Amino acid sequence: MQYKRILKEKLAQNFMLLVTGLSALLLFIMIFALYYRSRPILILKPLTDLLLGTVWAPSRGEFGFFPFIIGTLWVTLVAVAIAVPLCLLTSIYLSEYAGSRIREWAKPPIDLLAGIPSVVYGVWGLLVVVPLIKDHLAPLFGNFSTGYCVLAGGIVLAIMIFPVIILVSVEVMGYVPVEIREASLAVGATKWQTVKFVVLRKALPGIIAAAVLGLSRAFGETMAVLMVAGNVARVPKSVFAPAYTLPALIANNYGEMLSIPLYDSALLLASFILLVVVLIFNIISRLFMIRIERRIQ
Repeated sequence: MQYKRILKEKLAQNFMLLVTGLSALLLFIMIFALYYRSRPILILKPLTDLLLGTVWAPSRGEFGFFPFIIGTLWVTLVAVAIAVPLCLLTSIYLSEYAGSRIREWAKPPIDLLAGIPSVVYGVWGLLVVVPLIKDHLAPLFGNFSTGYCVLAGGIVLAIMIFPVIILVSVEVMGYVPVEIREASLAVGATKWQTVKFVVLRKALPGIIAAAVLGLSRAFGETMAVLMVAGNVARVPKSVFAPAYTLPALIANNYGEMLSIPLYDSALLLASFILLVVVLIFNIISRLFMIRIERRIQ
């Protein structure tokens, strides 16, 4: 009987190991498939010309990704610049100042934000953010804008990544031992001084990891940005200028006009670039998380 139980445990362990390996293998299959389908354009055109080219004219065989890369970076960085300070302050309050009742009350709305489909955020951006920028924010700074711009995409994306950054940051701050807080208070530090010089310093790698996770989430977002960013294939000059991101480029064009030579290969190259960048962001985030776990231990 004991032999059968051990055999079942071994079989279950090996089966789970196999499933885990297949899940990890899927990522490498995706990377290889995208690279393989991108090879036709990489063979004919230098990678530097593709990444730094500013003209997107598939009918003439010109595939410059630079406006889309810069547009993606603009929208992502604006989103992170808006989200990180607000999320950090929210996380500090929930972790260090709020009572248990407020924490329980705040968690469901934050979880709900994470579950709302991106198209709903896009519609909300069309109805609220775009008119706000067009009628109020742009004139306030002496600019004209249709409202479909970098700032609109950044605001919508910032709200979308709030849950990721807040939940991870609260979790990381919760890892800081209570004894360290009490020792700081015992030597005369105020509550804010303890938070600023003890808690935040200990939790900093984890907070950075949360910001990087939010950055990778924003970098790959498609539908909401597609609806509010303007989708003009030019390098944006300001936050009130329209932008065209790589995910929006793929969503708008894949499946159309693929009879044009190298067009599908160019779009798959854009997918490959997105996958690699998001993978790099997640690896960086994981390295920071490992570092904070070691520091706490």
